[in-house]
Amino acid sequence: GLPVNRITLFLFGGVSNIEREPPSPDTEFLMAIVGPVTSLVLGVIFLFVGGASAFLNGGAIAGPMTVLSRLDPVTTLLLWLGPINIVLGIFNMLPGFPLDGGRVLRSIFWAATNNLRRATRWASWVGQGVAWLLIVIGISMIFGVEVPFFGSGIIGGIWLAFIGWFLNNAAIQSYRQVVVEDMLEGVPVATLMRPEAISVPPNLTLNELVYDYIMNTDERAFPVLEGERLIGLVSLVDVRQVPREQWDRTTVSHVMTPADKLTIATPREDASQALSDFASRDIRQIPVVQEGRLVGMLRRADVMRYLQMQTELAAR
Repeated sequence: GLPVNRITLFLFGGVSNIEREPPSPDTEFLMAIVGPVTSLVLGVIFLFVGGASAFLNGGAIAGPMTVLSRLDPVTTLLLWLGPINIVLGIFNMLPGFPLDGGRVLRSIFWAATNNLRRATRWASWVGQGVAWLLIVIGISMIFGVEVPFFGSGIIGGIWLAFIGWFLNNAAIQSYRQVVVEDMLEGVPVATLMRPEAISVPPNLTLNELVYDYIMNTDERAFPVLEGERLIGLVSLVDVRQVPREQWDRTTVSHVMTPADKLTIATPREDASQALSDFASRDIRQIPVVQEGRLVGMLRRADVMRYLQMQTELAAR
């Protein structure tokens, strides 16, 4: 499976933030279709079981109001969950990328064009169209217009307009993410890293670290080496955790992040994976290690500078 960083929930479901794009159109189609189909199947099952329970309670000979008054809590819950799940399944199949329906649409475009970036652009356009349609419907509802299926009302209109706004932003950001990954595809970490990384020994005091290293360089984090072996990383954030009066008797080894807790890259690794690590782990630098030896440091600022340069070159 593909790692999911987070799921953003809203009134009619949610949008998964996937750490990396699916490897093929088939994989994306299967991933996207499972959610809505599951909701629809559950909805039908709940309605069937709830309807059968109501029938056994005398629904065949009694009127609707009589049946409702006789329903037990479980049957009532089933008859409520059934339509809710069916509505969720239908809504999530709307071609509003990055909703599941939008991802299904992208997988079709992807299979037809064999180009993920183009497929994402087209799906994003459709998604933005659906989003703006929801915004218009929501605003209409706020002003009292009776919209088929949605009805009218200020609260419902605000919710629908908010969902449309969210989907529009999500569609734009999803396309930008694919563009960035496309720019970094095939670009090794070795191309963007700083090979001459300034390292510090573990017995260095924080006072020496601040005044001899941080104040005299543009670096804010330093790999900690014992011989040629990377044993940790110390940053300005770590220093801030220690009161200033204790800097001269606190060593780097006491505040550093140990190597086994660091995100590590290799020189041949795709820079797109490193960028994903920067975002998902909220870090600013990654040590680059080859055969257990530190060969450089990759900074998020260096990756962003490369992307900006590529964007400016493409615009000319």
